[in-house]
Amino acid sequence: MGGAVKDIASKSDLDNLRQSGAPVVLHFWASWCDASKQMDQVFSHLATDFPRAHFFRVEAEEHPEISEAYSVSAVPYFVFFKDGKVVDTLEGADPSSLANKVGKVAGSSTSNEPAAPASLGLAAGPTILETVKENAKANSKDRAQPVSTTKEALNTRLEKLTNSHPVMLFMKGTPEEPRCGFSKNVVNILKEEKVEFGSFDILSDNEVREGLKKFSNWPTYPQLYCNGELLGGADIVIAMHESGELKEALTDLGKGGGVSSGNAGGLSETVRARLEGLVNSSPVMLFMKGKPEEPKCGFSGKVVEILNQEKIEFGSFDILLDDEVRQGLKVYSNWSSYPQLYVKGELLGGSDIVLEMQKSGELKQVLSEKGIIKKQSLEERLKSLINSEKVMLFMKGSPDEPKCGFSSKVVKALRGEDVSFGSFDILSDEEVRQGIKSFSNWPTFPQLYYKGELVGGCDIIMELSSSGDLKATLSE
Repeated sequence: MGGAVKDIASKSDLDNLRQSGAPVVLHFWASWCDASKQMDQVFSHLATDFPRAHFFRVEAEEHPEISEAYSVSAVPYFVFFKDGKVVDTLEGADPSSLANKVGKVAGSSTSNEPAAPASLGLAAGPTILETVKENAKANSKDRAQPVSTTKEALNTRLEKLTNSHPVMLFMKGTPEEPRCGFSKNVVNILKEEKVEFGSFDILSDNEVREGLKKFSNWPTYPQLYCNGELLGGADIVIAMHESGELKEALTDLGKGGGVSSGNAGGLSETVRARLEGLVNSSPVMLFMKGKPEEPKCGFSGKVVEILNQEKIEFGSFDILLDDEVRQGLKVYSNWSSYPQLYVKGELLGGSDIVLEMQKSGELKQVLSEKGIIKKQSLEERLKSLINSEKVMLFMKGSPDEPKCGFSSKVVKALRGEDVSFGSFDILSDEEVRQGIKSFSNWPTFPQLYYKGELVGGCDIIMELSSSGDLKATLSE
C-alpha cells in the first residue's frame, strides 16, 4: 500500500478507493502552475515517508467532474480522506501544512506544531529540503495572519484594515514594488501629492481580496480609503488628481496638507432636503460634469454613453453650475467624486462601477429589479455580454489572473497578436457559466467570440495562432 504517487483515471476509481476506508491524499494540480510542480515534489517525498496512505494526483482541468465534486477553484489543492470521508483540505503551496495534515490522516504525527522541514522525510534530497525550508518559513508568516471564520468576523477585520491609516491603499503588490499598472499610478499620484498612506497587498490574502469587494461594493483594485471611507479606484483617483479634487477631498476628510475639515461633514436641513429632491427627481438620475449632449469630463461622457447604449431614459444635473450641490452631494452620498448615478433615489456608483455592471449584465438586472426596464431574459443577457466587445473572451479568471491553463493560453495568444478584447469570468456567475454552454452549443471554456459569433475554444485559437491566421480572423 502507498509508497508512490499514482494518477487518478476516473471518478469511479476514486470512489472505489474511498470505500476501502484507507487514508487517501489527493493532489489537484495543473501543468501550467509552477506552485503545483513544486508541491508535487514535496508530495512525492511524503508518499515515501507515509507508506500507510494512498497518494494520488488529479489534473484538475482534465477531470472537471472530480474537481467540481470537491469545489476545486485553484491549484495546488489537496483533499484528505479517512474512513471514506473528507476530513481536511488545503489550498496553496504550503509544504509544512501539507506534511502536518498528511501525518494526521496517516496516523504518523501527533504533534500540534507545524511540521518542520525535516519531517518531510529523509528521502527528500537536500535541494528539495532547502526549498521546503524557505517555503515553510514564508508560510509561517502567512499563518500568523488572522483567519475569519464568519462573515461578521471578516467584516470586523476589513473595517480595522480600512481604518488602520487615515489614507489606506489596497493594491496589488507594495508601494515599492507595485504588481499592476493601476496600482503603480495611484502610488505615484499619492507620492506626488505628498500624502502619507498605508497599504495592503491584496495578492497576499485572498480572503481580504474577495471580502473587500463585497464590503466596499467595488469590484476592482486598487481601492483607496480615507478615514475608513472608500474614495474610489484608479480612474477616479487619476481624474480627481488631474482636476485638483483629490487634494480637496483629502482636505474634506481631515487629511491633506494637514488641514482640518472642521464641521465640513454637516449638512443643513435645507440643503439635505434639496439634494433629496434632486436625486429623486427622475427614476434614473445622473449627476455629472456638463450635460449629456456636452459632457465636460471623460468619465461623465462614458456613463452617458452606457445609458444611451442600454436605451435607458435618465435625468441629469450639471454639478459645475452649482457648487452647493457639487459639495453637498459628496457628503449626502458619502461618495467623493463625479459622475454619480442614482436609481430611485439610491446611489448606484460612479463610472467604474457602472462600466463593470454593464459588462457583467448586472446593470440591466438591477434596473429590471427596480422596475425601470423590463426584466431581461438569460438569452438577452448572454447576447448583451457577447456583444459588449468586438472580441469577447469567456474564461476562468481574468486576463491578468487566469484560473486555468487553457484560459491562460488563449489570453497569451491574443496578447501576442496585440488583439484588444473584453473578458468575462464565468467562475463569478453560475447562470452565465451554464447558460452560455447551451446558447453556444459549446460545452467547455474558454470561449472566444468575434462580432457576436463563436470562434471556438482553446484548441481552435491555438491552431489559428500557429497558422498565423488569428489576427486576420479577428479583424475581418
